[in-house]
Amino acid sequence: MALEAKLGQELRLRQQLVMTPQLQQAIKILQLAVPELETVVQAELEQNPMLELAEPGGPEVSLESLTTAPDPAANGNGAGDMPEESAMAAEVEPPPVAPAPESHDAAVEIREAGNLEKIDWREYLENYSNNWQDNPAESDDDRRPAVENTLTRKTSLEDHLIWQLRLSPLSEDDKRIGATIIYNLNDDGYLETPLEDLAAQLECDVAAVEKVLHRVQRLDPPGVAARDLKECLLLQLANLGMEDSLAAQIIRSHLGLLEKHRYAEIAKATGVSVQMVSQAAKVISLLEPKPARDYGGQEAVYIVPDVIIHKMGDEYVVALNEEAVPRLRLSGYYQRVLHDADATAETKGYLQERLRSAQWLVKSIYQRQQTIYKVATSIVKFQRDFFEHGISHLRHLVLKDVADDIGMHESTISRATANKYAHTPQGTFELKFFFTSSVKGAGGEDVSAETVKEKIRRMVAAEDRHDPLSDQALAEILRRDQINIARRTVAKYRQALGILPSARRKQIE
Repeated sequence: MALEAKLGQELRLRQQLVMTPQLQQAIKILQLAVPELETVVQAELEQNPMLELAEPGGPEVSLESLTTAPDPAANGNGAGDMPEESAMAAEVEPPPVAPAPESHDAAVEIREAGNLEKIDWREYLENYSNNWQDNPAESDDDRRPAVENTLTRKTSLEDHLIWQLRLSPLSEDDKRIGATIIYNLNDDGYLETPLEDLAAQLECDVAAVEKVLHRVQRLDPPGVAARDLKECLLLQLANLGMEDSLAAQIIRSHLGLLEKHRYAEIAKATGVSVQMVSQAAKVISLLEPKPARDYGGQEAVYIVPDVIIHKMGDEYVVALNEEAVPRLRLSGYYQRVLHDADATAETKGYLQERLRSAQWLVKSIYQRQQTIYKVATSIVKFQRDFFEHGISHLRHLVLKDVADDIGMHESTISRATANKYAHTPQGTFELKFFFTSSVKGAGGEDVSAETVKEKIRRMVAAEDRHDPLSDQALAEILRRDQINIARRTVAKYRQALGILPSARRKQIE
């Protein structure tokens, strides 16, 4: 049987989602934190002449002032596969067309602004002299920047040690060895590089490197350049004149037992009482296991809340932190150039493209703010008990609850809460904090995992230090509070809170 191939045309109608660049920009801006949003706005300001930063209290771009931009949904962006994008696109209604500004000859304006012959140069030189010899006392305070606006660099451990090394009475060769040792310290202030490798690198004897190492170990902070924890603690005791104390003896021979709080075994091995071992352990606990702690780490990052939640009467009110978002406005000058009859078609085309880019950026920022406001308002409705009484009353909440409440998709809620913060009467929290997993209560109701963690933290804080609560004991107490939880779950929550096991929390006096 022969098969016959036929050519033909067939018309089919189908719906397909198309992610336009504008919609991608809106999704990206929605999930940005405040510092990242500032970076995006700054980059747009540098390349888009149609945008300017609005002065405080001055006019800024509003939706009513923007011309109508193409709706991405009109280009075939169906909502069947990604309903969150369609919900986002429907957040902002197309604004009305703003009236075009009066046509003005921009070239004339430039000539007027550049008319230098109208400037009285004698008056300018008399009033704005930059000669440092004229009234120095009067000009210094006016020109000097404010102290809080002066950038400073945090002193690093290397800088601190090199400064001390240069003041030491060492030869140039020893200072070179010392500098090599200092630059090989890790972030905690320990020397992990073997002395043999340093000697090979410096082309000198190992004995010379070890001699300079002992000198470096006498620098501030105490314990620096140690090769392990034991040496670090002993160096600090030697700095205090306690190199022959019971604490030093315990560190040299029984550091493992001390870590496990086996004071009775240490007392038997050293021939002293348990009380003396406990006192020595207290001295050791005051030592610093990481000498470079004050010199390492990153600079503190300050959180700027996106929303502020405060109580007015019996209700909690959500307010957007408008100061956290850059205020933008359209450049009046370039708008006049855009409508100037003498402007070239190329210039108008470029400015029209920049105008559309500015419109989409402002609309995306506006949409971001409105979405965050809706999400925060919904969170306040679900978590009212938390705002009244604190973490112990935080209820179980998932993204779907808020998504159903405000009519958006779960992924949109996830983007809107990522790296966003709310200042509340209970403190400043990330919006993600209010979405927690649950633990089943005795009555079948869900209890927030954060509530359980808070109960564990309070029980440990109030326990008897001489007889701390074990994980099993904590689980039994929680069961009496109608919270059914396994011992291993208690251990997981305890570790998440940074709480040591009961054996390591035990204290002996």
